[in-house]
Amino acid sequence: MSWQEAYTRALPYEEFLARYGTEAHRQRWQAASARAALTGAQRTLLEGFQRQMHLLCLAGTWCGDCVRDGAILQRIVESAPRAEMRFLDRDENSEIAQTLAINGGLRIPIVVFLSEDFIECARYGERTLATYRKMAAERLGTAAADDGAEHAPVVAGAPATPEEYYAAVVQDWMDEIERVQLLLRLSPRLRALHGD
Repeated sequence: MSWQEAYTRALPYEEFLARYGTEAHRQRWQAASARAALTGAQRTLLEGFQRQMHLLCLAGTWCGDCVRDGAILQRIVESAPRAEMRFLDRDENSEIAQTLAINGGLRIPIVVFLSEDFIECARYGERTLATYRKMAAERLGTAAADDGAEHAPVVAGAPATPEEYYAAVVQDWMDEIERVQLLLRLSPRLRALHGD
C-alpha cells in the first residue's frame, strides 16, 4: 500500500464534505464542529509539536461516528501547525477499506498516522474508548447480583453528560495524536535525519 499516493489523492476537510456530503450531511458536520472544543492545555500541547505528521482518515460523510470524530480531528489539526489531515471516502476506496478492516468489518472512521515522509506509524479509530464506554453503559446496563438487585454499571468510566462525553472523545484522540508525535520525536531514524 502506498500511503503517500493515497494521501496525495485524499481531500482536505472542506473539499471532502463538498464532494461527498449532502446539505444535510454538511449541516451535521458543522454542528459537530461547533461542539469540538479544545482546552488551552490541549492547544498548547499541539502548538509544541516538532515533527510533521500526516493523518489520513478513511470516512463517510453519512457515518455518525465520522461526523463527530472527523469534526474533532479537524479542530485538533487546525491547532497543530505540524499536523495535516486528509480524508478518503470509504465507499470509493475499497482496497484501503479492506486493508483497514477491523474484526472482519469495514469500520470507519479509521486514521492512518504517517510520518513526514509518509511511513505508517499507527492506525487508530473506528470508535474511541469513551465511545465504547458510553455504548456499553447504554447497551449493557448494570450488573445484577445473585438476588436480582441491580448494582454498579457494567462499565466504569462512562461519561455522565453529553458534554463530558464529547470532552472524553476529544481527549482520546488527543492522547493518540500525542503518542504518535512522541513516537516520531523519539524515532532514531528521524533524529538522525534532523540532527536532534
